[in-house]
Amino acid sequence: MAKPLVLQFMLILLAVAVSGCFPGTTSSSAGEPAGFFMGVWHGWIAPVSLIVGLFKDGVRIYEPFNTGWWYDFGFYISVIAGFGGIALSRKSKSKSSS
Repeated sequence: MAKPLVLQFMLILLAVAVSGCFPGTTSSSAGEPAGFFMGVWHGWIAPVSLIVGLFKDGVRIYEPFNTGWWYDFGFYISVIAGFGGIALSRKSKSKSSS
């Protein structure tokens, strides 16, 4: 009975955490551009940013005020890792003989 309540709490907590730092919001500026770790974060939340950006002006997938190559690198690495492009921890399934 407590498992659904914990799951709901975790989903609400995740939604609040993600909503605070979407790309394109006021979290970065020309004076303080987004760096490598913000690129990593923005790459991980890119699918959510895409959906929210459809309904809310100002939310983008990619932060326009960034440090350049390092932001791009973090963004790219997390997008690839988040969508299964890096398969370092995957194990191949072996056929079981029955």
